[in-house]
Amino acid sequence: MRQIDGAPPDPIVAAGFPALRPQSKAAFLLEMRARGIQDVNLLRALETVPRETFVPHRYRDLSRRNLALPLRCGQTLPEPWLCARMIEALSLSPRCVVLEIGAGSGYAAALMARIASRIVSFERFQTLAVEAGARLEQLGVQNARVIWGDGLVSAGAFGPFDKIIVQGALAEPPDALLGVLAQGGVLVMARPDRGEPRRQHIVRVTRNGAGGFDVAPVCPCRMQPILAGKSRAL
Repeated sequence: MRQIDGAPPDPIVAAGFPALRPQSKAAFLLEMRARGIQDVNLLRALETVPRETFVPHRYRDLSRRNLALPLRCGQTLPEPWLCARMIEALSLSPRCVVLEIGAGSGYAAALMARIASRIVSFERFQTLAVEAGARLEQLGVQNARVIWGDGLVSAGAFGPFDKIIVQGALAEPPDALLGVLAQGGVLVMARPDRGEPRRQHIVRVTRNGAGGFDVAPVCPCRMQPILAGKSRAL
């Protein structure tokens, strides 16, 4: 990639990652906009965070398509539109402290780190946790931390949190997560539809001023269930 005289170095290329063609980036952003992503800060993060570095090498050519891609340990990186829609539903601001359950490859944490103050991300698979943390470090992301552990039971030591994002499906928002959600905070997760468990929706759960929680649907989805416990084998 030719460097323009006087321009700052590309942080992605400087980290040792190959640059993607500008046309691919432009098409990727246009598709995100066409699918309804409107948050300017999120669109800027989608432009600057290289999804291709968060997927297995053999799928790199597919990284800027709106496709879910397989990861190690039998896990899946959601399609970028769904990832972005969930983050947009959080309504992030620069002051937010965010809890993520299910770091996966670290892609969502990298996106949120461009917007929020601090990200604490739990991953139950040690292999994924180590790799995600290494990617974030290589990209110079200093405000996101990936922890190998079960965030459904361990997050309390790091809370409270302004926003919580669960990268998977749960039957109901767990009390352990609701307990570390700050006043006015938002939790975003996938939940099977009642009466039709094969269908899922992303839901937005907000802690209201009366001490209760308001739940609103966001969009249909298809996500893997969140498993409890820390994996011992992978």
